[in-house]
Amino acid sequence: MSTKSAALHIQDLKFRYPGASHSAPWVVDVQQLTIKPGEQILLTGASGRGKSTLLQLIAGLMSPDQGFIKIAGQDIGQLSGGRLDRFRGTQIGMIFQTFNLLRGFTAKENVLAALLFSSLPKKEHNDRALELLETVGIQTPEREISQLSIGQQQRVAVARAVATSPALVLADEPTASLDPENGKTAMDLIQTTCLKVGAALLCTSHDPSMSERFKRLESLDTLVTA
Repeated sequence: MSTKSAALHIQDLKFRYPGASHSAPWVVDVQQLTIKPGEQILLTGASGRGKSTLLQLIAGLMSPDQGFIKIAGQDIGQLSGGRLDRFRGTQIGMIFQTFNLLRGFTAKENVLAALLFSSLPKKEHNDRALELLETVGIQTPEREISQLSIGQQQRVAVARAVATSPALVLADEPTASLDPENGKTAMDLIQTTCLKVGAALLCTSHDPSMSERFKRLESLDTLVTA
């Protein structure tokens, strides 16, 4: 598979926080990581090892010191400002352990916000949002986020993440705030929804049982540059 057709390709990526000593260890040090379109990967590593930081770099929320990140063939380091925001909005879905939903807005409005970056005609946004919420089992799309259970909020977060049919979905400890039963349901939902829209999935977790769900496991320790 060419790297151009990969959902994600990382090469020689290095990052340390601004102000850190040049002799300090890299917070993120990844020689290479490639994810095929539609592939699902679990990324493991000890707490503080840099998993969340790596996902923020992939999402273009921070910039690496060295190396590059390509998503669907696009080197995101070549994008900035509005171009990067638009690319992130269409090609990268994000699911955080705290969900980061828009408070004061309804479930449907949260999905509609994601669709603002979509190439879908605006007149079709409402139907798309309702379809996605129905897919993830939300029967009350007009209910405000604070009125939904934690499990329901997770479902809205999943619908929002795949709203634009992105090339890649990043899930950072997506079950950390859920009990085991809701965590299982949430992961079932995340994985099946990504498969349905054809999005690759890169998921981080400290939960040992999560490894049973993924055919491919990657550890940050083995991705480190030699």
